[in-house]
Amino acid sequence: MSKNNFLKGAAILGIAGVIVKILGAFYRIPLSNIIKTEGMGYYQTAYPLYVLLLTLSTAGFPVAIAKLVSEKRALGDYKGAHKVFKVALSGLFLAGLVTSLFVFINAKSIVKTLGNEKAYYSLIALVPALFFVPIMAAFRGFFQGRQVMTPTALSQIVEQFFRVTAGLVLTYILLDRGTHIAAGGASFGGSMGAMAGAVVIIFIYLSKKSEIRKEIETGLILEEESAGKIIRDILSIAIPITIGSAIVPIMNTIDTLLVFKRLQSIGFSAGEANELYGQLTGLAQTLINLPQVFSTALAISLVPAISEANVKKRFDEIRGISISGIRVTLLIGLPCAFGLFVLSRPIINLLYFKNTPESIASTGEILSILSFSVIFLTLVQSLTAILQGLGKPLISVKNLLIGAVGKVVLTFVLTGIEGINIKGAAISTVTAYFIAAGLDLISVKKYTRLKLNIKELFIKPLVSSLGMALVARVSYLALLGIIGDRLSTVIAIFLGVISYGVLLLVTGSLTYEDFNLLPKGDRIGNLLLKLKLIKR
Repeated sequence: MSKNNFLKGAAILGIAGVIVKILGAFYRIPLSNIIKTEGMGYYQTAYPLYVLLLTLSTAGFPVAIAKLVSEKRALGDYKGAHKVFKVALSGLFLAGLVTSLFVFINAKSIVKTLGNEKAYYSLIALVPALFFVPIMAAFRGFFQGRQVMTPTALSQIVEQFFRVTAGLVLTYILLDRGTHIAAGGASFGGSMGAMAGAVVIIFIYLSKKSEIRKEIETGLILEEESAGKIIRDILSIAIPITIGSAIVPIMNTIDTLLVFKRLQSIGFSAGEANELYGQLTGLAQTLINLPQVFSTALAISLVPAISEANVKKRFDEIRGISISGIRVTLLIGLPCAFGLFVLSRPIINLLYFKNTPESIASTGEILSILSFSVIFLTLVQSLTAILQGLGKPLISVKNLLIGAVGKVVLTFVLTGIEGINIKGAAISTVTAYFIAAGLDLISVKKYTRLKLNIKELFIKPLVSSLGMALVARVSYLALLGIIGDRLSTVIAIFLGVISYGVLLLVTGSLTYEDFNLLPKGDRIGNLLLKLKLIKR
């Protein structure tokens, strides 16, 4: 896969991710205004555990499927590539069945252990999702291995649409029965989305069945691997990736236990601790997750691209794809981080205006700290994908584990300090991803022999991002007394985005190839070339 094709795949998933996040905004924002921080506390108590169990049953498998399918296709073994998918689908079906039954049977004891028993409905409502998401993951991994990202993109959009629609309707209907039950309705939206997404991607697969069959017939006739060999190959890739992917959900689950107990140890009631936790995870963390739309899309495209180049021993191509991945990650992560930092409280007030002024101010402080984690979190995702494509998944696992240990220690210490309290969890998150990103970068440089151009990769995007942040902050302050807080925030964000685009052109951070990734982008690129605003 060429560098441009890899980035086009990422662009398709990125566009789908933007649509998904826009739909998600129509979910989280009104949801938080309906059930307030109390309801978000119940919802978020169940969600980290759900993500953990889902990660254990699916995380490494789509990557493993994509990697093996991509490698076999690179060798012309199309029949073997399809057999990898069939074997993996059977395994993921069983994994989904086991995890969903486990939660269904043990839901009450789980939420009791977490110290938030009213989160029961939020957890039990996610049981169907635990069954359907692994099935969907198998199909997504197969198409990603074929380096066709549209099926994954369409299933993501449909999944989110049903999640949002069903979640909001059920939350509104159930609100009169109690906030904790309404939060359960919100969770069930996730299950509805998983079912719809699975149906869509299965339909796409069936529509492509004749094409896949013809491809198999024209492929090279190689010795067919046994199901046992395929399972061993999948597990050898999936287990390290699953362990690595489970670290963050485990970290968040530990956070849930630590934060509640440490806040109560310094005088906060159980209700106050729940509300602060809702501010951290339900409000501020949601905004931090937005830039991951693009870094996740990049990571999904990086694995098969690096894998194909690696199996063909194209080391220059590996370096080219890796540098492109890091560069695009920084072009996205840096401006998002600085933008969230300078407009933290105004953004919280814009989106979660029905919360109390005290809650908005507190959440704004949390977001200003968490904003810097965007840079390191997005880098971790891209660098981890590069290492996975190279067949070095354990390296990223070790690096993230080191960061996670630091997070646990810092969370315990800082949240127990009265003047820091919930902000200690935010500080520990930034530190954890900073450590992991630094170690990952050292590892990628070692195994790819990358020579990084600091000026092109970091300095130019940093200068553009700082300029953007300055424009956004000054615009907000200048307009605040004239048109009010919310409208000033919207205009400041708009001016920040425009100024960032201009500064990228002025600093030479964008190239002609970047515009080729966009629909009709070649026309924009040709125009900018004539104006001498970019270089080919």
